[in-house]
Amino acid sequence: MSLKNIACIALFLIGTSAMAQNRDYSQFFKDCNVSGSTTIYDYKLKQWIFSDSADAYKTSLPASTFKIINLLIALETGTIKTENDTVRWPGSTDTLKYGYRPDIYHDMSVKEAFQVSAGWVFVELAKRIGRDKYKYYLKKCNYGNNQLNEKDADFWNFGSFGISPINQVVFLKSVYEGKVPFSKRNISILKEVMITEKTAQYTIRSKTGWTRPDGYDMGWWTGYLETSGNVYFYATRIWKERVTVNNNFSKCRLQITKSILKEIHAIE
Repeated sequence: MSLKNIACIALFLIGTSAMAQNRDYSQFFKDCNVSGSTTIYDYKLKQWIFSDSADAYKTSLPASTFKIINLLIALETGTIKTENDTVRWPGSTDTLKYGYRPDIYHDMSVKEAFQVSAGWVFVELAKRIGRDKYKYYLKKCNYGNNQLNEKDADFWNFGSFGISPINQVVFLKSVYEGKVPFSKRNISILKEVMITEKTAQYTIRSKTGWTRPDGYDMGWWTGYLETSGNVYFYATRIWKERVTVNNNFSKCRLQITKSILKEIHAIE
């Protein structure tokens, strides 16, 4: 994490440090056979809730959670006009890097690509956006560690770029409040695209992520849960060794987060 980002997050935490809590939610991670942490910010109480406050500051690749800011940048730069713009299938993708997913190998709208996590679509957009524009917006948003030295377009999946769970949460809060360098229109589009669950009691806006650095599987679930009276911003990041078989790894990101949200009575 860059010194500027650390300073900005520190300033944000000063006003809420007295309302930060470390709580033992380790059993939820053990039940899933994973390590990791969940970081939550209770908007109404101005309270931080950590399952592991040390891990909350450790940076790692954002993987597909980067699609949140990536969509905003693509819209703001005019790379796409709307979320319904179609990106042409380039004809091939590196299945060793991204796995084999033939169901997504076709022309696709950016909205669908966000929702089914079709990485190739955002790789094509990244080629159009260019690294300089990414540097500009990431710096403006205090997003990540500014290390964009990965030669391939998808620096969010490979290389030394990184973001911490607490940085993810602070960024999501800024998006919610409209305190980011993007138009109200584009923020509104993002918020609509991010909806992953809607009930009579709450709405969840979120994005998952999964990549494989240094012999590990790393999974994210970041987003926020909005009720009639409060908002809970969260970032869960889990890890396992790639040699360890865990067929529930993908589901565990959501399962752990929702279990903790139930523990703090955010949802029933």
